[in-house]
Amino acid sequence: MVQPSEIQAAVRADAEDARQLVRQLFDYAELPYHEEQSSAAMAKLLEQAGFEVEYPFFQEKLGYGTAYRATLKNGEGPKVAFLAEYDALPIIGHGCGHNLHGPLSVLAGLAMARLKDRFSGTVQVIGTPAEEENGAKIPMASDGVFDDLDLAVMMHSWSGGTSCPDMDVLSLRCYVAEFYGREAHAVAGPWAGASALAAARKFLDLVDARRESFTRDVRFNAVLLEGGSFPNTIPGYAKIRLEFRTDSRGKLAEMDRIVRRCAEGAAMAMDCTVTFTPGLLDFDDMVRVDALETETARLLAENGETVGEILPASGSSDLGNVSYRCPSIQPLISITDEALALHTQKLRDATLLPAAHRAMKRGACTLAGLALRVLNDEAFRAAVRSDFQRALKEKG
Repeated sequence: MVQPSEIQAAVRADAEDARQLVRQLFDYAELPYHEEQSSAAMAKLLEQAGFEVEYPFFQEKLGYGTAYRATLKNGEGPKVAFLAEYDALPIIGHGCGHNLHGPLSVLAGLAMARLKDRFSGTVQVIGTPAEEENGAKIPMASDGVFDDLDLAVMMHSWSGGTSCPDMDVLSLRCYVAEFYGREAHAVAGPWAGASALAAARKFLDLVDARRESFTRDVRFNAVLLEGGSFPNTIPGYAKIRLEFRTDSRGKLAEMDRIVRRCAEGAAMAMDCTVTFTPGLLDFDDMVRVDALETETARLLAENGETVGEILPASGSSDLGNVSYRCPSIQPLISITDEALALHTQKLRDATLLPAAHRAMKRGACTLAGLALRVLNDEAFRAAVRSDFQRALKEKG
């Protein structure tokens, strides 16, 4: 059994390189699909540590070259992967903390390289770009990249002084709805027109009227992107970007039916037509694995974290898609005692604080400890697999 002190020493050995990587990614602040410098810096560190690096990875199917897969093999045995994110947000930069928890996964991988003689099996670090858009994990999951893993794990930056053993997420579908009517002069001959803007507004009104029949987990959000340019012209075109979330991907089809009927009814009433175009790939909800959550909570506490309850699902992540393919978990690591919202400048700036760097080390120790438990403990691995299969079955 690998002692916590051994894992902590392995993490400390590369912690300064990881801290510098945090700053590099902060400065690069590269947007989804364009994380060239960030991915190259991470891949270089892993290659120097003895990982066999595929970079770019999965480029043909992604359509861009900023994913990577680093593999460290020590004989036959189980396979675990640390997943790393590193895309930033427009304007804000790294307001979601990817510049911190991406290097955290790399640091866990570097620690495993130093502990290579203490396990049999395979360790991977997989760079998964574009989480804030069409997350790369989604096509990777569909293509079977994660199917042979005994564990896929990453952490997500958090705040408030309390860390959580997992992050629950909602399934998500996104569309662009385009309404087509007839332009006309709004004063001289409005009767000749058909207002696409009115159809779009009625669509949103109809969805609002349906809200009382939504289950508690459903969230619907929309924004009007286009609806005319001049008030004295009946708009012949309007565009809405919309998204809806549920606690199970199986419910997306019913929400899809409701949303489309509302749009089609509004268009028909206003003598318009409507088309739907996918805005993003579908994000899945989380298949939670009890055995992983229990062990992660123990490891977080062992490494000095204050551990809280798992929060109700309030957002979406492409790790949900991974969780339908293999046992997966995404703990939240608090990087500051101050309670900060994600996607803000304050959270971004907190990733550079000494407290965040200390949290990164504790998080890397937790991930490495979990990976070693899966690799070395056959009974635990079987319990994880059993809980995963049961949770998957319950999802339907």
